[in-house]
Amino acid sequence: MSASLDRAQIRRAFGRAAATYAAHAVLQAEVGTRLRERLDADTAAPAVVLDVGCGPGTGTAALQALFPAARIVALDLALPMLDVARRHPDGSPTIACVCADAQRLPLTDASVDLVYSNLCLHWCEDPGRALEEFRRVLRPGGRLLVSTFGPDTLQELRAAFARADASPRVSQGIDMHDLGDALLAIGLRDPVLERDDFTLTYRDARTLMRELRASGATHAEVGRRRTLTGKARLHAATAAYEAFRRDGVLPATFEVVYAHARAPDSGQPRHSDDGDIACFPVEHLRASRRR
Repeated sequence: MSASLDRAQIRRAFGRAAATYAAHAVLQAEVGTRLRERLDADTAAPAVVLDVGCGPGTGTAALQALFPAARIVALDLALPMLDVARRHPDGSPTIACVCADAQRLPLTDASVDLVYSNLCLHWCEDPGRALEEFRRVLRPGGRLLVSTFGPDTLQELRAAFARADASPRVSQGIDMHDLGDALLAIGLRDPVLERDDFTLTYRDARTLMRELRASGATHAEVGRRRTLTGKARLHAATAAYEAFRRDGVLPATFEVVYAHARAPDSGQPRHSDDGDIACFPVEHLRASRRR
């Protein structure tokens, strides 16, 4: 389930998109809402919630509203995203912001009651390693809520670029069955996986590409072409996309996979980390100050 992704490119892309993300990430917000709805009605209120890949803080603020007494930790790889999250109008001064990698969480073992991650996992070079980190920081019986894009996401755009260029232009998603196998492999209990297919429509392919760029979703595979997309190549891809036009609009498919699982009971083994990450208790985090 690992992918050869350029972490520095991902950090730069989402950092550049920090100011425009919320305005263009309507689908991401809807998926986050549906992910939170998967919390059971009888879910015990968590004391500590970790939002991994928090972006501009929309989901973080919603989690704070759901669990007003909880300590919320907002974590993101891109520092500009955290700067926006600190200023979120629905945020709270009790939310702590941490700039870190989902695959190397700087938190101590068994320190979190709920790990929530909305559409972040597919941006990890090694999603399995990120899941192991999620399990490591979960307390016994703690909950994991994850959403990720699946492999059918942007299949039309991928096909259009494949006709214009042998070099891949669209990153791959995570297969639902692979995600389920990974959850079981690390010992998480009672995994439940579900899938939604969304079809968004656009007047032309360039509008879709601009929206993806504004939300930070650029191609980040290590083997991607490093030069700018040439006019001829871009024209060929947009022309190829026209084959998908229906009723005057172009469709863009987004496959979303949701996963819900529990941490094992106390006494069951957890994955041991390398030991070279500076970890600290959640209680030592200072809440961010709203500007």
